[in-house]
Formats: sequence, C-alpha cells, structure tokens
Amino acid sequence: MEVKIGIQHAPREIVIDVDLTHDQVESLVEDAVKGGTLSLVDAKGRRALVPGDQIAYVELGGGVAGTVGFR
Repeated sequence: MEVKIGIQHAPREIVIDVDLTHDQVESLVEDAVKGGTLSLVDAKGRRALVPGDQIAYVELGGGVAGTVGFR
C-alpha cells in the first residue's frame, strides 16, 4: 500500500510503499501523533522515521499498480 506523508514546513511529501494494512498504518500514525515517532519500513527494507508532531497529513492509497521500473 502506498502511504503519502506531508511534513510541516517541508516542500515535498514522503511517499513510501509498505506491506501493512490500512488499519495498521492508521494505528501507527495515531500513536505517533500522540507524542512519538512514526516508523515505517518500505518493501525494499528502508526505514522512514517522522516525528509525530511534524506530521501535517497522511494519505493512504491502494497500491502502486502501474508503476514502471525495476525493484
């Protein structure tokens, strides 16, 4: 599933493809906003850490179908 994270005072959003459900990501985001750090690992094993108090928005997508390129 594709997750887009908007960061306060940052011109670009973070886009990460995770192997989690909507509910799992939503739970992680809720915990981070309450006073923690959002930690997500993408399909290639890279970890993204975002301070919960800097999250402007999170958009949960359906997936990355139709992408072109190598993994």
